[in-house]
Amino acid sequence: MKRRIAVVTTSRADYGHLYWPLFELSHRADVELGLVVLGSHLSAEFGMTVEQIEQDGFPIIARIECLLSSDSDVGMAKTIGLATLGLADALDSWRPDILLLIADRYEMLAPASVALALRIPIAHIEGGEVSQGAIDDAVRNALTKLAHLHFTSTALSRRRVIAMGEESWRVHHAGAPAIDHLRRSKLYTREQLEQRLSLDLTHTTILVAFHPVTIHRDTTDEAEALFSALSHLSEQILFVYPNSDAGSRSLIMHTRKFAALADKARVFINLDPVTYWSLLGNVDLLIGNSSSGIMESASYALPTVNIGMRQQGREQPQNIVNAEANQSSILDAIHRAQTEAFRSSLKDMINPYGCGHAAERIADVLATVPLDRLLIKQPVQPIDETEVR
Repeated sequence: MKRRIAVVTTSRADYGHLYWPLFELSHRADVELGLVVLGSHLSAEFGMTVEQIEQDGFPIIARIECLLSSDSDVGMAKTIGLATLGLADALDSWRPDILLLIADRYEMLAPASVALALRIPIAHIEGGEVSQGAIDDAVRNALTKLAHLHFTSTALSRRRVIAMGEESWRVHHAGAPAIDHLRRSKLYTREQLEQRLSLDLTHTTILVAFHPVTIHRDTTDEAEALFSALSHLSEQILFVYPNSDAGSRSLIMHTRKFAALADKARVFINLDPVTYWSLLGNVDLLIGNSSSGIMESASYALPTVNIGMRQQGREQPQNIVNAEANQSSILDAIHRAQTEAFRSSLKDMINPYGCGHAAERIADVLATVPLDRLLIKQPVQPIDETEVR
């Protein structure tokens, strides 16, 4: 019988990371693949990105309406509850052999909790990383302890997962699957991007990817410094929409207000993964606090200014220039990132998050790992206290 593997996707960002693992799984004769789509994928406000999944042809077994039209942390908490209710019925109806989750979005707590109750083994991608400025950090660690298989992006992340008490045979260093786009996707040329997005990329262009800092009570308190710094720039500035977190609508309003007053600013509600990846290869600078600035920009040796504490603690490649969340620090970081000396220093850099072969590794393990040994984990051996005194 084919092995049933269900995959949960909640946003454009995680779908971009999941595309090539989904492709690999969908082309295996020994796997029956089913996607559970929820969250911002089903929101017109965030671009109705479920349409991209439909266009790509992956089989959707359930659509869970759960994202509240809210801008608060209470809305996030209620979204988890609504997702849990919908997922309980969906996963009970389809009963996969393995449920695949990715990363650290708060909505992922819902499918993990449901799978735990239904005794469905969980596989998790991108555990062992650190992002101290977001609740994502705690979510990621919770998913790690609930999961039975792990696919880490870096060797350091694998060691962290094992240090959390996970048996080493369960933890696979696969690399970040988003990097597979660089090797496998047919990316757009500059001319194609210009036509597709109605842009002139011969101008110096800055891409901004900035999200609410969800560990703060005021999740957008670092945004004022960003927009203040951007107001001093003369370059063309492109914004992508933030995640659907508490404060995202306030941030969107601020972004649109800024763009309306700027001569060379554009706002994109949604960029599909291939367009976004292509853009990373054709802009001059990335600014923000997105994980894509840490993980994906490195494959292009793209100078990146990382602002504030959202990505604090994450393993960083050498193309990153960190800035505190104040105008002068951001402007200083932008200036350094734009110097010829800094750009030249990135010439032979290597992306620590992988080389574009994650999807094959992930799909092979999911399709072949013995199911009968997944659910019961062996306890961690206690430390001999006499050895640490």
